[in-house]
Amino acid sequence: MELKPKCRDKIIQLINKGVNILNPLTLDIGEDVDVDRISGNDVKIYPGCRIYGKETVIAEGAQIGYEAPVTIDNCQIGPSVELKGGYFNNAVFLEKAGMGSGAHVREGCILEEQSNGAHCVGLKQTILFPFVTLGSLINFCDCLMSGGTSRNNHSEVGSCYIHFNFTPDGDKTTPSLIGDVPRGVMLKQPPIFLGGQGGIVGPIRLGYGNVVAAGTIIRNDFVKNNKLIFERSYRKLVTDFIPNRYVDISSVVKNNILYMANLTALEQWYIHVRRLFFIKKDFDELIYLGLLDKLSLAKKERIKRIKAMADKISPSIEKNDQDNQWVQRKREFLNNIEQILELFEKKTVVNAGSDIHERFMNAFEKHKQCNPGSYIETIKSLPSVVAEDGILWLDKIIQTICKKTAQILPSLRLFDCY
Repeated sequence: MELKPKCRDKIIQLINKGVNILNPLTLDIGEDVDVDRISGNDVKIYPGCRIYGKETVIAEGAQIGYEAPVTIDNCQIGPSVELKGGYFNNAVFLEKAGMGSGAHVREGCILEEQSNGAHCVGLKQTILFPFVTLGSLINFCDCLMSGGTSRNNHSEVGSCYIHFNFTPDGDKTTPSLIGDVPRGVMLKQPPIFLGGQGGIVGPIRLGYGNVVAAGTIIRNDFVKNNKLIFERSYRKLVTDFIPNRYVDISSVVKNNILYMANLTALEQWYIHVRRLFFIKKDFDELIYLGLLDKLSLAKKERIKRIKAMADKISPSIEKNDQDNQWVQRKREFLNNIEQILELFEKKTVVNAGSDIHERFMNAFEKHKQCNPGSYIETIKSLPSVVAEDGILWLDKIIQTICKKTAQILPSLRLFDCY
């Protein structure tokens, strides 16, 4: 067996800088990979792996392919991350995140510190906050999950779980918020548990401290906290299916706006808070830019999906002869969708709560100076009064977007959407 010259040269460079490549003859490295973005400090690459993409970053202590071959394509892999087997594309993994063998993690995914999944987990456009743990045999695309305070007190998804993110009409306007951004980033909320062999029919919202019984399929929002949730199965029913009917779009629009508003708040958190922690180690800047890129991908995906739904709603209005409230709501949505989506780029929105933001940042930076630990250590040690200001700031961004959307779409009655 003979390696391609460029591949061979890159492998030799990696070995010379200290990367532990257990079987160099089985490693394939793309011509566009920049070896200067791969740390030589305690990185271990097991046999059969493939590394592609000019944006790929592998930081110190990463372990790649221990259980099965790994393919990495344009991912940013932080310190001490373990990717044990599978395919990883356009995703970012922060310190000590990990995935078991058979993983399939695609574009727009962010796995924050110490979040992890067992074997055969599929993710796309998914954001996991620190400590969130996924069992095995899970499909968990198009959602954000937070909750928990440590590796011993974490939000968890049981094995054989599905987030149903594709409707009978072919829509993917189905992102679900399991927890939220303002409270989730503070790492002080009780964990959420989704019992195994269950599922969520997106888009839904779920509050903190909730325990969902195994086998339950969630079809409705449960925004109250600390509830034990059993959902009954639907009774047997056979009836006519009318494609692209879109009777009442209020719930779908509301939850999509809320999801995108939370992404906007998370982006501001990354820009103003997380940025302060990406200045110590090699590749910190590249991993930070990867975070912002994945958030941008997430927002573009949600905008794309809601526009696609709008394109299909228009014919459904033409088929309906009655000028009822449902038709009025659909027309209002179609006539104003561009104005709504523009909200997510306006400075008046992202700068909402600027006075609270300034107060929070002043207190936060003082606290950080006195507590120069890791991101998780610093956030967990925040005094409650400071954390509350941070929540108020991020909440204000979300509330501003929701209220402006409600003003644009009065007939959908979205003012109470948050």
